[in-house]
Amino acid sequence: MTKKTRDQDIAFIQALADLLKSNELTELEVMREYGEDDTLNVRVSQVKNVAPQPIAAPVALTASQQSAPAAVSNAAPSVSSSEDPANHPGAVTSPMVGTVYMQAEPGAPAFITIGSKVNEGDTLLIVEAMKTMNHIPAPKSGSIQRILVEDGAAVEFGTPLVIIE
Repeated sequence: MTKKTRDQDIAFIQALADLLKSNELTELEVMREYGEDDTLNVRVSQVKNVAPQPIAAPVALTASQQSAPAAVSNAAPSVSSSEDPANHPGAVTSPMVGTVYMQAEPGAPAFITIGSKVNEGDTLLIVEAMKTMNHIPAPKSGSIQRILVEDGAAVEFGTPLVIIE
């Protein structure tokens, strides 16, 4: 790569960053092909400090969760349905945009269920971003009070995933 090409690429990336800011975008991805064996792939993103939106649709329960609704409602008396789960002190939020997976592979048992005990560092779920499986660890020990997302759901940065107490 010549210095001129490198300088042009840097100017191009800076222009993309400026475009991102001026149009209030959060992410921009571009692939440039200069020739058969010469390409430039650029992804520019920024994190905006926006309050996460509450989840509008109710979360579908698995068969095991439906069989014990009394335990679920008694387990989380401190959280009312009118509160934003993201403001709960035990809320674990998504560190990235991606797709949530509740188990390591299809057919495997879920990492967590409502009422299960977790230790700090245990995997709660996986968020897939750009074909990379990112294990989301428990930030503290406790029990799972609520699961706020369903398997296969798309999440944004800051989306509340689970509540640990």
